[in-house]
Amino acid sequence: MDESSYTEIIKDESNRALWEVENVIACIPDELWDKCYCEMPLWKHIYHMLHSLDQWYINPRVYNQPSFHQKDLNNLDVQSNKRLSREKIGHYFDFIKKKIIDYDDTLTDDILLQKPDQCEWTRFTLILAQHRHLHSHMGILMGFIIEDTNMWPKTLGLERPIPNGDFGTFF
Repeated sequence: MDESSYTEIIKDESNRALWEVENVIACIPDELWDKCYCEMPLWKHIYHMLHSLDQWYINPRVYNQPSFHQKDLNNLDVQSNKRLSREKIGHYFDFIKKKIIDYDDTLTDDILLQKPDQCEWTRFTLILAQHRHLHSHMGILMGFIIEDTNMWPKTLGLERPIPNGDFGTFF
């Protein structure tokens, strides 16, 4: 990684974060998928986290909801009648991952402090805010998993390379 380029750092850290998100989701046993935490099923906590990443990482003011979205499906304060399967969440994650990687490839250091169309925040602010939000929820999800499985999902840190093959999901 070229640490003299802000965009290269963002790309690397975003790729690491996306790997960790995928790994945490993979660590969730099927029997916990619908288990309620703070009065919401675990899958809804995941959807809330992913939906925010999808909407806010690039430009929250120019955004299209996913086709399966319903009002308040992403809201952790509102019960939903709709249920999202592991497969649906997996496809949604894959869509977001590609969208972020493609977007990050368009970034240059000189546009990070510019605001996207119709948005009041800079690109850098949006990205950093989503990393903060994402990892707040990742910590919550990891806590749920650790409490119920007594196993700790793997994370990468700065030194471990992003795995290309089987890295194992737990420490």
